Amino acid sequence: MRRLFLIEYHKLIYSRSSVLLIVAYFFFLTLIATVAAIKFDIGPIEFHLAEQGIFNFPFIWHFNTFIAALFKFFLAVVIVSMISNEYSNRTLKQNLIDGLSKKEFIASKVIMVAAFSALSTLFVFVISAILGALYSDYTEWSLVLTELEFLGLFFVKLFGFFSLCLFLGMLIKRSAFALGALIVLLIGEQIAYGLGGELLSKYLQFESKSEAFDLAYQIKSYFPLQASFNLIHEPFSRLSAVQSVAKELGENLGSDYKTSLKELGIALAYTCLYLWGSFRLLKGRDL
Repeated sequence: MRRLFLIEYHKLIYSRSSVLLIVAYFFFLTLIATVAAIKFDIGPIEFHLAEQGIFNFPFIWHFNTFIAALFKFFLAVVIVSMISNEYSNRTLKQNLIDGLSKKEFIASKVIMVAAFSALSTLFVFVISAILGALYSDYTEWSLVLTELEFLGLFFVKLFGFFSLCLFLGMLIKRSAFALGALIVLLIGEQIAYGLGGELLSKYLQFESKSEAFDLAYQIKSYFPLQASFNLIHEPFSRLSAVQSVAKELGENLGSDYKTSLKELGIALAYTCLYLWGSFRLLKGRDL
């Protein structure tokens, strides 16, 4: 495993664009900390984000993992480029000639994907722990150690998404087209959801249109990118300020922010499918 990791590590450090994107990714993750310093002065009202409870334990684990996951596209470019460079630079063929099996080649990519996911998770953990220690109103260990499962879900979310990028890179072999396919998939899921909701409301008897879109959303939860997104639900409805405004408007936002075993199972199934598909693509090609 160490040998396979070192092979990928040396390939990455000699790629200036990949190093730049990795640095940019962790730089933007660090910017989460700057949110604590943001203040808005609206007339006599001073609004300080850090005082709104976003860095309170245990909420910070939920908030920071959700926000940090939005920056994963930086590493997506690195992973897709990592695969396309193997074909364009003919290093894949050379590695196989030098004795690396196809199974070992895929394993080396999976190890790097896991390393990116693990390092990102550790980085978010450190940032969250520091911000929580500085700004949290609650520092009891019973609260600090609560909801740490969001870090595990963050790792699974990144690993699954990066596995999808690995599969697209293996399938298309050109980084620009692979990234384009990722964007098309993202847009396509939203279009399918919208059209599905309209068609369900038109051809099936529902008491209201919202019920049709609720069913469409349940179907959408089985889509690849939505399955990844569902691993960490949006945290903003948990904020006391948002809850108060919702109550004044007569809305009940509820507290359904926990990830279900079904949602986790769907995401893990897709991850296994991506990895199996990547190996089958490589195994079936005549290089």
